Amino acid sequence: MITYRIAHTTEYHYSEPASLSYNEARLLPRSFATPLFAQQVTDHKLEVEPEWRDARGRQDSFGNHVVYFTMRHPHSVMRINVINEVTIEPSLPPADFPGYAAQSPAWEQVRARLAADRAQLPYREFMLDSPLVRLFDDGAAYAVPSFTPGRPILEAAFDLMHRIHTDFAYEPGTTTITTPLPEVYAAKRGVCQDFAQFMLACLRSQGLACRYVSGYIENRPPPGQEKLLGSDASHAWVALYVPERGWIDFDPTNAKIATDQHITLGWGRDFSDVTPLKGIFFGGGKNELSVAVDVRRIDGVPAAAATSTGT
Repeated sequence: MITYRIAHTTEYHYSEPASLSYNEARLLPRSFATPLFAQQVTDHKLEVEPEWRDARGRQDSFGNHVVYFTMRHPHSVMRINVINEVTIEPSLPPADFPGYAAQSPAWEQVRARLAADRAQLPYREFMLDSPLVRLFDDGAAYAVPSFTPGRPILEAAFDLMHRIHTDFAYEPGTTTITTPLPEVYAAKRGVCQDFAQFMLACLRSQGLACRYVSGYIENRPPPGQEKLLGSDASHAWVALYVPERGWIDFDPTNAKIATDQHITLGWGRDFSDVTPLKGIFFGGGKNELSVAVDVRRIDGVPAAAATSTGT
């Protein structure tokens, strides 16, 4: 079992005071279990500066934690500080995943069951186009080499994940949150949100159910180097649904199966369902956004060397 403390600070700086703002935050993680790991939230705290009002919480249609709050007086800076603690207990070592994947059902069998079995109705919304993930011909064609006839579904998804990791370059600043997937595919570059949403389009083109996952990834430094505060960032990956097994998480940005380094905030059809912070403000002139995230183990377990990327 691994315990993480995640500190996430978001700041908005306004060139002129904003008189009023309404905000919606999805920054509190959730407790759940998959076939490969279990995540349990042990503590969380969300603070807003300056004073916030009318704060209330709820769960959205996907079960994610949402906090609404209002700033009713003029402010030039708004700062949201969140500290979360979670424990993650992996149930399958990454080295054992290839054997686990080989025993999964053929992807055509899963597709047929999703289409015909009424018990699978709750998962069908994750098979459809969504605001930021729309099927397109090049994406469907890209998926085909991984989904050969009779191939176990988890082997096919694992192969697709590695191909995206190999073929696409991680280059922050080359895309925005609204860059269409055909443009991402044509440029073969982007960030974790782009790679996750492209993988979603590929999987959905094969008639499969998959969701966008928002969270964090532990960024471990090479041996002998200090971990830099704020070096971690928000991250995104994909979870694929397999009947009788559940949701299996794939990270195409890092070509990793999520087991013990990924901390989940929430999930939805695409990024638009799990935007960490959004809202509207009145006045304020121009604004600048800065985000700092620090993910660190607090249970005394030494961090082995690894390479990971977030955005």
